[in-house]
Amino acid sequence: METLTVEVVRMLPHDAAAFTQGLVYLDTDIGPAFIESTGLYGQSTIRLVDAATGAVRRSGLLAEEEFGEGAALVDGRIVQLTWRSGRAHVYDLEALAPVNSFRYDGEGWGLCWNGEHLVMSDGSATLQLRRPSDFAVERQVTVRIGDTPLPRLNELECVGAFVFANVWTTDQIVKVDPASGAVVAVIDASGLLEPAERAASDVLNGIAYSPASDTFYLTGKLWPKVFEVRLVPAPT
Repeated sequence: METLTVEVVRMLPHDAAAFTQGLVYLDTDIGPAFIESTGLYGQSTIRLVDAATGAVRRSGLLAEEEFGEGAALVDGRIVQLTWRSGRAHVYDLEALAPVNSFRYDGEGWGLCWNGEHLVMSDGSATLQLRRPSDFAVERQVTVRIGDTPLPRLNELECVGAFVFANVWTTDQIVKVDPASGAVVAVIDASGLLEPAERAASDVLNGIAYSPASDTFYLTGKLWPKVFEVRLVPAPT
């Protein structure tokens, strides 16, 4: 198993009032952007954010009784989880207008799209692989380090054949082989914020990936910045 850390490429502004629950990078005709899902009851949103400036281009507000969670982009549509409402919202990317919804059992935490399945976490050590057409579970896998299950899997990012998962309340990200559930790398993403920024912020909870640059974008709940990073070997 690899041990990695992060090398900061650049820092970008981020809405420090955003309780980030999901982050997706995409290139648009007017420049790089993020799809961002934010949480908290009465404040949860789905938004399209300019990556360079942090400005919100478009935004939609969830119902007061819903707590936004992870999000994924699937063929021009956004799928957004809710924490305990058992509903996934589907939006048109261009207008952020709701076009569909799915029901599911249990809690919704993280979500990513691997080109075939929507991969979902629920706060446990289990990843659920769901059909994009109806959100039905086709397969489940338990994520393990060695023989030990790893719970509190949260925000997800699908990259190639692997799933990157933040471990809730930590600055640790794990690289998972979803075929077996094995953790093949552990990434230490600590130390990104200055002490004063850290004191005013909550936990790491945003992972996005740019294939063109082979870099990740990391942020968190109430963080003032998004960090573009490369994964590099940890010092020995």
